[in-house]
Amino acid sequence: MGTHYRGSRHEINVLNAYIKLMRAANSITGRLAKGLKPTSLTMTQFSILETLYHLGPMNQRTLGAKVLKSSGNITLVVDNLEKSGLVKRVRSRSDRRFITVSLTKKGKETISEIFPDYLFLIVNEMEVIDDNELKTLENLCKILGLHKRENDKLILEKSY
Repeated sequence: MGTHYRGSRHEINVLNAYIKLMRAANSITGRLAKGLKPTSLTMTQFSILETLYHLGPMNQRTLGAKVLKSSGNITLVVDNLEKSGLVKRVRSRSDRRFITVSLTKKGKETISEIFPDYLFLIVNEMEVIDDNELKTLENLCKILGLHKRENDKLILEKSY
């Protein structure tokens, strides 16, 4: 089901595509979150562990940008992961403001055990799309994700 909005053909097409994109993303995310229940990790905690596992240690600001979370949210999630013994923070000796987050041994073991099963769930979710469609989807998502407006602010031009 698409939009009930009555506007220009382009506006209707944009709204319909957006609604379908968001519904698909929310639907898949909801199903994948159920796959994490046995681990007691949240989606954001898993995302942080997976990012550190595949990309290595990084500062919290970069980590936040990678998992698309605010600095305040990242601080809270990293605090909880640190309390669980899954990550550690190391403050730079040369610049005490710079803190690197990395996986602990327990964190590496945890994510290396969880990731294959989670990947299986992702593959299962995406199996309805062939490789060519996956590449198209990847490219379209990249275009949307990298699209920026002046100063990262959405500028609405209304003509009344």
